[in-house]
Amino acid sequence: MKKFKTLMSLTLMLLFVCSILAQEKKTQAYVVHEDFVMLSKTMEYEKVAKELVSHLTKHNIQDESWLAASTNDNRYMFISPIKKMADLDRQLFTSLSEKMGKEALGELWGKMDKCYNKHIDYVVHLDNELSYMPDGMTVTPEGQDFREFHYLYHTPGNTTTVMKHMKKIKQMFADKGSKVHYRVYRSGFGTPGNFLMVAVAAENQLDMAQKGDANDKLLGEEGQKAFGALMSNLTKYKKYEGQMRPDLGYTPSQTVATKD
Repeated sequence: MKKFKTLMSLTLMLLFVCSILAQEKKTQAYVVHEDFVMLSKTMEYEKVAKELVSHLTKHNIQDESWLAASTNDNRYMFISPIKKMADLDRQLFTSLSEKMGKEALGELWGKMDKCYNKHIDYVVHLDNELSYMPDGMTVTPEGQDFREFHYLYHTPGNTTTVMKHMKKIKQMFADKGSKVHYRVYRSGFGTPGNFLMVAVAAENQLDMAQKGDANDKLLGEEGQKAFGALMSNLTKYKKYEGQMRPDLGYTPSQTVATKD
C-alpha cells in the first residue's frame, strides 16, 4: 500500500510537471520597455539609441537582446523574451557598463532621458492558441516590418468571453484560408489595463490595406458578425500603425571574443 501511494504521488507530480510544461509552450512572455518620445526630439532619440546599439555590438555584449518597434504616436518599444518573472530582477547593462565605463554609459542615458516625457515597463504574453500563424510562429515575418497593432481592452471579468470570441475568429480565419496572419499578446504584469494586442505584419501600408480589403471580402457577412460580437464585449478599442526597427534592435553575435 505504501509503494502504491508513493507511485501515485510520483505519477501525479509527473502529470503536474507535464501540465506546466504544456502551458509554457502555449505562451511566451516578453518584457517591454516603452519610451514616449517627444516629437521634436525624435531624430536625437534615434541617434542615441543607435549609439547604444553600436556600443553593444562593439563589445559583443552577450546578456542583452531585444527587438525594437516604433509607432505612429511616437512610442518606441524594446521587447525582450523572458523565461520567468525572476528574470525581471536582473541588473541590466552591467556587462556594457564594465566594458565602456559607468560614466560614459551614464552620459548616454542622460542624453536619452532628455528625449521623452515618460517611459514604462510591463510584461505581455504571446499566446499561440489565440494567434493565427498557419505557416509557423514567428514574431518577425521576413520582409514584413510594417505593423498594425490592435488593442482590445476588456474588463477582468470578461476575459473568458473575449478569448472565446477570439478563438472563434481564429477558427473562421483557418476555415476560410485567410492570408492575414496575426499574433495575439495578452496583457500581463504592469500593463496599463487589461487587453489583448493583435499584431499584423505587412510589407508596407499599401500591402496592409490590400490584405485587409481582400480579407474583408473573404470573410464576408460571417466576419462582420464575428467581429461585431467581439467588439460588443470590449470596453475600448485602439489601433496604431508602426514599424519593426531592426536598426534599433540588438542581438548578440554568437562568436565571443577570447583572450590570447
